Amino acid sequence: MLAKLTQRAAVATSAALRKHTHCLIVLPVARELAGTWPGSEVLASLLKRRRMKAGELAKSPVLGNLKDGALASWVMFDLKKPAFEQHAALRAALQPLLVENPAELAIVVCGDAAQRHAAAQVSTYCAWVNGAMLPERKRKSSRKPLKAVHLYGARSDDAFAGLRARAEGNVLCRELTMLPPNELTPALYRERIKQLAKESGWRREEFDYAQLKKMGAGAFCAVAQGSEARDAAIVHLTYAPARATRNVAVVGKGICFDTGGHNLKPARYMYSMHEDMNGSAVALGILLAATRMKLPVRLDCWLAISRNDISPRAYHQNEVVRALNGTTIEVMHTDAEGRMVLADTLTLAARGKPELIVDFATLTGSMHAALGDRYSGGRGSGALRGRAYMHIPAGRRLRRRARQQDRRRQAVHAGRRGRPHPGHTLSQALRGRHAVDTRRFVGEQRQRRARCCGIRHHRIRRGLGAGPACVPELIF
Repeated sequence: MLAKLTQRAAVATSAALRKHTHCLIVLPVARELAGTWPGSEVLASLLKRRRMKAGELAKSPVLGNLKDGALASWVMFDLKKPAFEQHAALRAALQPLLVENPAELAIVVCGDAAQRHAAAQVSTYCAWVNGAMLPERKRKSSRKPLKAVHLYGARSDDAFAGLRARAEGNVLCRELTMLPPNELTPALYRERIKQLAKESGWRREEFDYAQLKKMGAGAFCAVAQGSEARDAAIVHLTYAPARATRNVAVVGKGICFDTGGHNLKPARYMYSMHEDMNGSAVALGILLAATRMKLPVRLDCWLAISRNDISPRAYHQNEVVRALNGTTIEVMHTDAEGRMVLADTLTLAARGKPELIVDFATLTGSMHAALGDRYSGGRGSGALRGRAYMHIPAGRRLRRRARQQDRRRQAVHAGRRGRPHPGHTLSQALRGRHAVDTRRFVGEQRQRRARCCGIRHHRIRRGLGAGPACVPELIF
């Protein structure tokens, strides 16, 4: 549940701020402080004490108490910065305010009309996604959700409805990804999806293990057969407005826990593998955001939900299985389960002949090894690939030169082990090329297990994931 938003077009006066205990004051970039800005006298004193210049507020927010005792955080909002850096700066300013678990938050935006509107959008979105409650299992938790946001200095006729829809999708994605594996088994995940589909009015269709086996989805079933419960399924959700102008499919990898199978992961890499379903959570978040925004687009969401367990029934290396599209696949490594489940799921998605397919997956650790924490990898086809890259926030850098990276990594690996390992090349890390027909495959964004700036869960908790934010522009 996101905080309720109230808006006032006028900039807050001192009298208005006295009603609030926690204030975020967003200023335009400037070399000198303006006397008309809220709390300017207090801010000037704080900067003098810290020997800071006014312009440094664009990099480091300043926290202090107003004359009436309210806690205020000042930050400068730079319109020229990439979206990632804007969000990161505002979250840094919000964090010390939200640590005190306020029920209400005042946001004051200053500057000209265009500056105030842009700052209001980003500030409100950041307050929504960072003020929401996420799963916590402590016996005594002091965390409380933000219930109200009071915006001064800007007003939107629809109360930023589009941003609110994206924030809801963002929170859903992060909430699902943070659930422990015993609370999000494939069966429990499917129940959650069923309830969400009922609430949102989506059409729902499930292909369970028995159906997929009968259909000939050998790649998916090879992974799913290792789980004793046999509760894996491919779930198909459809948002179909009456006047849809486009037909788009999103596909998400939903491995609720990944042991690696018989090619068992070491303990350090198996930890946090309950997050291997993040791709499906992103797809669900996009579907929810599109529904709330009432986009005139038919959106088919395909979720490959399973576990990659180790058991006597689990698939082995050198097995040869036949995928749903007739392609035979020799299993080289059982920890490549993402390619397997997505092969059959993408085949089903392609049968609907959508104009565009976007696939989200935490597909391989080799992506992280090749690109690091701050990069996203993508692979696509034709002119649509450029559109996919264009709509991902600029701060999330991308690598298009997969083959160049392949050669570099192969050279490095050959130097270490004596021969290149195909599983460690970037283009194969982006897509198992021989598993499916990729002519309709347009893009895959690496939704790393929430590592960014060196802090685990950073992306999940902070809500900086690009999926729910960028895809509405891409598909519309």
